Amino acid sequence: MFSKIFGSKKPKTPSRSALGDDVNWSFLKTDMHSHLIPGIDDGAPTIEDSIALVKEFQNLGYESIVTTPHIKSDYFPNDPAIINNGLNELRHALNEQNIHIPIKAAAEYYVDERFVEMLESGPLMTINDNEVLIEFSFVFEPMRINEILFQMQTKGYKPVIAHPERYNYYHIKPNAYRELKDRGCLLQLNAISLTGYYGRTVREISENLLDNNLYDYCGSDIHHLRHAETMRKLMRSRRFAQMYHYPFLNSRMVF
Repeated sequence: MFSKIFGSKKPKTPSRSALGDDVNWSFLKTDMHSHLIPGIDDGAPTIEDSIALVKEFQNLGYESIVTTPHIKSDYFPNDPAIINNGLNELRHALNEQNIHIPIKAAAEYYVDERFVEMLESGPLMTINDNEVLIEFSFVFEPMRINEILFQMQTKGYKPVIAHPERYNYYHIKPNAYRELKDRGCLLQLNAISLTGYYGRTVREISENLLDNNLYDYCGSDIHHLRHAETMRKLMRSRRFAQMYHYPFLNSRMVF
């Protein structure tokens, strides 16, 4: 069904066995979407949890991390000062544990009226250069979204849409994904969407976006150890072989 809607035939997925047994996520180099700073959103609740998750990133093969706490006015009213203070705490704890991996912080901005106010007052926290990670409601399409995206661009920012495969209202109008790309947005895959972690429909949408080369970034969106285990599970799948050869932009990120 979805392959017909997206307008292309499903390409042949390469065999996982061709990659060998020692391949991991190092082909991405950098993860650009995670929730590692303790106690400020729905990610790691304690510094001990943060350290455990960073160790998982190393075990998965990543060389660097951009962690992206939520900024969502009703639930997680974070700001750059709160996030950077948390980042400093995390870096200090990692150094004490003799864990060495480059890590910096940006944010995952929830698009609402508060976001528009922050956009006007600026600056926003960027994942790389001028790129800003944003998320929408999972249930209701944001009002004035095209206007807000244009406003971001006039301010010099490039929108990166977090996990577009998870927005239910786009499932019934998949042309919206190409329209977002046409408007200059980048799209970020949640890797574990491909495992069915968020349900069958999200998996099918993510597969078709991948097959049609509509993604730009790949993020783990790791909040806890279950996500890390699902990333490990994905490494054993045929889809991982496809991701391994996909031209994700993660490796161009600068630290």
